[in-house]
Amino acid sequence: MHVRRPPRGVAGVESLKEKAGVSACGFVTDGMVVGLGTGSTVRYTIIELARRIRQEDLKVSGVPTSEDTRQLAEMLEIPLLEIQDAKNLDLTIDGADEFDSNFDLIKGGGGALTREKIVALASDAMVVVADDSKHVGTLGAFPLPVEVDEMTWESTRKGISALCPGEVSLRGGTDDPYVTDNCGHILDCSFGPTISDPAALEAKIRSIGGVVEAGLFVGICDAVVMASHGEVSTLVKSGGRLN
Repeated sequence: MHVRRPPRGVAGVESLKEKAGVSACGFVTDGMVVGLGTGSTVRYTIIELARRIRQEDLKVSGVPTSEDTRQLAEMLEIPLLEIQDAKNLDLTIDGADEFDSNFDLIKGGGGALTREKIVALASDAMVVVADDSKHVGTLGAFPLPVEVDEMTWESTRKGISALCPGEVSLRGGTDDPYVTDNCGHILDCSFGPTISDPAALEAKIRSIGGVVEAGLFVGICDAVVMASHGEVSTLVKSGGRLN
């Protein structure tokens, strides 16, 4: 893992998140089509891209990964494309709930995991913005989100529970379940820090009837812009697409 470290100096969690989000824009160059992720840190990336478009005449188009991101980008007057209209996505910048030393991720805390994965897989490279609390030795302390069909979620939960050592809960509960942009539900699966083979687990989960997508992003991320202890570092995957 190669680390590039800028000078120290920024204090405060929110300030670090902002600096990380802005730093990730350094990967964006004129003419790119960029996947725009979802979440509190990547929000700063979107705001910075809008500033560069306005003040530096940066020519980019964005592909949003959620309706929240679409609304923010439209408000900031960032040109947008639908994924089916984008001939090529040069880069996706997004957040993560966890990442490990192999640059594998857990995503979906914001509920946008399916569209996030579609956009990331269609991109030539993926950069994640996160703070150092998201860097883990083994994935799974953060409950793994799985998007499921709203009509069959109960039977799907039974299938996932056969794999998951902990609780598999319906996000929002049965009285007011969370509804994704795709009109699905989210099951949050408490595996604990046991996911040592995320590719194998992803395949098992996706084979269960009613599963739309699992929040494991394996072999997709190429770099992480990480806020940590007053500084921002860029971790670049060895052999990845950004070397």
